[in-house]
Amino acid sequence: MGSPEGRFHFAIDRGGTFTDVFAQCPGGQVRVLKLLSEDPANYADAPTEGIRRILEQEGGVLLPRDRPLDTSRIASIRMGTTVATNALLERRGERVALLVTRGFRDLLHVGTQAREDLFDLAVPMPEVLYEEVLEVDERVVLYRGEPGAGTPVKGRTGDLLEVRQPADLGALRGKLEGLLSRGVRSLAVVLMHSYTWAQHEQQVGALARELGFTHVSLSSDTMPMVRIVPRGHTACADAYLTPTIQRYVQGFRRGFQGQLKVRPPAGPLRPPHPCLPGPLLAAALPQDVQVLFMRSDGGLAPMESFSGSRAVLSGPAGGVVGYSATTYRVEGGQPVIGFDMGGTSTDVSRYAGEFEHVFEASTAGVTLQAPQLDINTVAAGGGSRLFFRSGLFVVGPESAGAHPGPACYRKGGPVTVTDANLVLGRLLPASFPCIFGPGEDQPLSSEASRKALEAVAAEVNSFLTNGPGPASPLSLEEVAMGFVRVANEAMCRPIRALTQARGHDPSAHVLACFGGAGGQHACAIARALGMDTVHIHRYVWEWCACRGWGAGFGRHPHVAEAPRLRRHSGLLSALGLALADVVHEAQEPCSLPYAPETFVQLDQRLSRLEEQCVDALRAQGFPRSQISTESFLHLRYQGTDCALMVSAHRHPAAARSPRAGDFGAAFVERYTREFGFVIPERPVVVDDVRVRGTGRSGLRLEDVPRAQTGPPRIDKMTQCYFEGGYQETPVYLLGELAYGHKLQGPCLIIDSNSTILVEPGCQAEVTDTGDIRISVGAEVPSLVGAQLDPIHLSIFSHRFMSIAEQMGRILQRTAISTNIKERLDFSCALFGPDGGLVSNAPHIPVHLGAMQETVQFQIQHLGADLHPGDVLLSNHPSAGGSHLPDLTVITPVFWPGQTRPVFYVASRGHHADIGGITPGSMPPHSTTLQQEGAVFLSFKLVQGGVFQEEAVTEALQAPGKIPGCSGTRNLHDNLSDLRAQVAANQKGIQLVGELIGQYGLDVVQAYMGHIQANAELAVRDMLRAFGASRQARGLPLEVSAEDHMDDGSPIRLRVQINLSQGSAVFDFSGTGPEVIGNLNAPRAITLSALIYCLRCLVGRDIPLNQGCLAPVRVVIPRGCILDPSPEAAVVGGNVLTSQRVVDVILGAFGACAASQGCMNNVTLGNAHMGYYETVAGGAGAGPGWHGRSGVHSHMTNTRITDPEILESRYPVILRRFELRQGSGGRGRFRGGDGVVRELLFREEALLSVLTERRAFRPYGLHGGEPGARGLNLLIRKDGRTVNLGGKTSVPVFPGDVFCLHTPGGGGYGDPEDPAPPPGSPPQPPAFSERGSVYEYRRAQEAV
Repeated sequence: MGSPEGRFHFAIDRGGTFTDVFAQCPGGQVRVLKLLSEDPANYADAPTEGIRRILEQEGGVLLPRDRPLDTSRIASIRMGTTVATNALLERRGERVALLVTRGFRDLLHVGTQAREDLFDLAVPMPEVLYEEVLEVDERVVLYRGEPGAGTPVKGRTGDLLEVRQPADLGALRGKLEGLLSRGVRSLAVVLMHSYTWAQHEQQVGALARELGFTHVSLSSDTMPMVRIVPRGHTACADAYLTPTIQRYVQGFRRGFQGQLKVRPPAGPLRPPHPCLPGPLLAAALPQDVQVLFMRSDGGLAPMESFSGSRAVLSGPAGGVVGYSATTYRVEGGQPVIGFDMGGTSTDVSRYAGEFEHVFEASTAGVTLQAPQLDINTVAAGGGSRLFFRSGLFVVGPESAGAHPGPACYRKGGPVTVTDANLVLGRLLPASFPCIFGPGEDQPLSSEASRKALEAVAAEVNSFLTNGPGPASPLSLEEVAMGFVRVANEAMCRPIRALTQARGHDPSAHVLACFGGAGGQHACAIARALGMDTVHIHRYVWEWCACRGWGAGFGRHPHVAEAPRLRRHSGLLSALGLALADVVHEAQEPCSLPYAPETFVQLDQRLSRLEEQCVDALRAQGFPRSQISTESFLHLRYQGTDCALMVSAHRHPAAARSPRAGDFGAAFVERYTREFGFVIPERPVVVDDVRVRGTGRSGLRLEDVPRAQTGPPRIDKMTQCYFEGGYQETPVYLLGELAYGHKLQGPCLIIDSNSTILVEPGCQAEVTDTGDIRISVGAEVPSLVGAQLDPIHLSIFSHRFMSIAEQMGRILQRTAISTNIKERLDFSCALFGPDGGLVSNAPHIPVHLGAMQETVQFQIQHLGADLHPGDVLLSNHPSAGGSHLPDLTVITPVFWPGQTRPVFYVASRGHHADIGGITPGSMPPHSTTLQQEGAVFLSFKLVQGGVFQEEAVTEALQAPGKIPGCSGTRNLHDNLSDLRAQVAANQKGIQLVGELIGQYGLDVVQAYMGHIQANAELAVRDMLRAFGASRQARGLPLEVSAEDHMDDGSPIRLRVQINLSQGSAVFDFSGTGPEVIGNLNAPRAITLSALIYCLRCLVGRDIPLNQGCLAPVRVVIPRGCILDPSPEAAVVGGNVLTSQRVVDVILGAFGACAASQGCMNNVTLGNAHMGYYETVAGGAGAGPGWHGRSGVHSHMTNTRITDPEILESRYPVILRRFELRQGSGGRGRFRGGDGVVRELLFREEALLSVLTERRAFRPYGLHGGEPGARGLNLLIRKDGRTVNLGGKTSVPVFPGDVFCLHTPGGGGYGDPEDPAPPPGSPPQPPAFSERGSVYEYRRAQEAV
């Protein structure tokens, strides 16, 4: 980065707490600096201050802070910043108004309609970023050629469109002027189908700018991709954040003479520094400064084009670029996992020769459609708090934060992972600066850590000595070690998911460790994942180990070193900024098939985008020789939603491919790797074309080895605690280590800002590049007995859940149907030898208890007729089924020397069709089970290791023998998905086998029982607390509730609490009899609803397994609607009656008012298409919260189809989708509003509705009023309006409109009571969980 003309190059990582400054000075020497990001008493801007200090110290001339800096000695500034991320987390962006197509004013509030936390009755959801909404009178629809349709126009995707209503700019002008008068200056414009027809948005944008709005974000410009909801969120984020970023950039520029006016750079430079010798940056013309900002995709952009929607990952992206450009190269191209562990969270990412991007991800509750590095953030860091809850060690997700910080910071903070490491001797207080305590002048306090941890240890030992299985107490060190092990296992789970989700083996990777806390945990994480190498780049630590580079650090009284484990990534992020390329991307939507007849068009579009990228980079001064481009096509199989952005850079053009490359071969290769199969007979569709242009800096790292001058010197000896006790541990100073030094573990490698723990059995060496490589030895098997150990209980809890999660990954990868592969409507589970549920993933509420009933039925039904090689299939309600489309595949697992199965694995998946009287196998008017599809009571799907394809095919076609019914309408998908379920079970068997191999069969089975007992304990604690609360208020220990289905069938519940035992009897006696329709709910549904309610009432994460029901005796009279006869129809019981059961249970406990109590099932179909959706309503209010409006509640969490996807694939127009104002019940806390959804039909079809709460309103509680009933209306083309009632099937014709009004939630508390005080604003979360692993889990739970 040094330059012959004697100018400075700066790379600056401005984090939330600290700012790292990396500078290459004239002559090539490197200087670095760390300072607080916010220190208003001493400077206005940390990056400017960092530059000033280095210029001042290097030049020897005083540079006053109150004068702009002379830029004549500055060649370039590269910066990554968390300004956008923090503004989003803390909701401190610009005031924004949303302009949206009329009828969709609440579209972004409703979003996908899925709630974030399944079990939080308050349904906390991030608030929208806009403060006002203006509806724009305009409408564009896809052209279908109906009689009377207007002249079609062609969109930029190639689709034909019909402009049904031009944008009414005259009516809009006055509304915009009103916004300006109220002080709103930033707009987000989001109109239907603007991804392909942008003219209306452009017209609105031009009007807004003419009127004086300072910022206008058009969704068609921000990210022109189909799907209005994420595109709308992206436009809002851009309008919300870009002005904030622009203000920051302007403030930064004011610190320099000429305000950093930029002219294009001229060419490459060759820095002389031995560590950075290659051409690095394009040099600016004399007196000009090249200023670039890191974007979320890992590329740099000029500050003038740095926008809010592309800036959210600007900070962490630098670290990924840093390790990808260093560790990956040094390790010979071996895939790398980035492990960036900070104070509140850990970032995990992967690099294997190219950046892994996602194109839609959520940060702080806002879904962004933009290329982003796939950085997965999880709630585990050095500041994560430690808890002991109901016999379980728990780490996080709560964090101590920077203030007060961990207990050792001397500010009264809670006990954290950092404190546990300090107690274990893995952190040495003497190696830290004295910046702690109220006066920030004291060292870290080991005593404070020990005292805080002793309080937790007392809880642990009280449980051990007085609990269900008395055991010896644990020492303080054993407790600390237990928490560290649990934290490590929590961090391993996302790494397993990130790799295995794409068909990669985690053990084949190198672990690149950075971040303040990573060094203490890296060896243990790598060991647990089977990795044999940890790589710690020198720039994580060398800046403060080399005196020459660190000169000036600490000289200024306000330059503070980072307290251990706060959120920063050492210097690697700043180095990544220095190594990063300048990127310009161009993208546009498309709707062409990928076929020979379209290859010319695709090449033309790619060439046009490539030209745009090249021109943009040449305008920044890059010669063509330094510019490269990469073309991408966003491809998917027709009829699926699983699109992959693929590049053809490894697949040159073939005879039957575009000139730009063989994208088809690339798509098939990646699809096979990620999903395990292809669909050769299915056409491939192009959703988007994209070109990524890169202006390469030319940096090459040609490191000069630093030879060792002798054996490494031991600075001191200390005592560190490992498994088995304390061990003598040598301490080495980083600054004294050189190439060739090898250090045997255990040892500590420290400097003033980092601590690396080399565990026993591992060896660290300093490489010829100055990095530290740790060779990780195999894990020494630990002796674990069958007796309960709370530490191993927590570890086994993670391992059991991980097994269920990995089974789910295999199922999702190998299934073929949309329901399982894309909607993720499945569950995988592990069961003990008695069939009791041990772990279940994901937590789909309606599956929680039902699968256990299914497994236990098979054990009782088959008895000794279970043999190795058998796999069972069942879906019958009397055998634990929920409804017939949910097919459960169960595999009994045998072990050598055991005559009976030692455990079971099972997977339940929703099959789109298994026959019956209607397509989709969910008829609204069925009266017998046989009308709902194929029935399997106890069917051997695999017998003796042979898949029984002929027999299962016959069974799936059997409903066709019943008059009026059909056999399965999609046999191919049924068979493929059943094979995928068998494969998922086999993965579970393999993983449990590995666990047994590690610990032994008796131990694994014992901990299956222990984890169930832990869930039991948590529920008993909740029941005792509920009973004690009632007793303290003089209330009886019996509660009851009653509600009704719309046909009048009562559901009655009486709960009797046994305070001393922490148990309860849930008695549904008095519930109405089985009904002739399909509202009958199998017993398993009631148990699932009960487990869901118990988990909600516990109020925190607990293992969801058989133990939840152990303290509970459930009485359900046979023959009632909740335990019907084997022949009864049940499809409505699964989706409707289950909701009423939840309302009754929560009502008995007084937990909250009733939610909408309905899933609002709508089915539409004809000879060539079928569509099914469930629709949101209002959530019930509760003590301290208003009900959420427009959200799914309780037993469902299904996402709704995006309006643009709906209209592009089905013959309907969505006229309205907005909140049903006033439908929530009044109360001190208001119930949530339902929604209004209007569908205009464009073809003849059969409309079916299966709904509830059309007669009985959702109840209010404690004086709150009930929510509004739902209403189903059909408005005929001739103007007639017909009330369809709650359940019907009716033919509809072009021009007819179905108008759905969903119920509101009940209110809580007397509406005449004074409104609660506003209180303090909600605190932002300590971190924002994000990444593909998080998105996958959200999608699974949105079923």
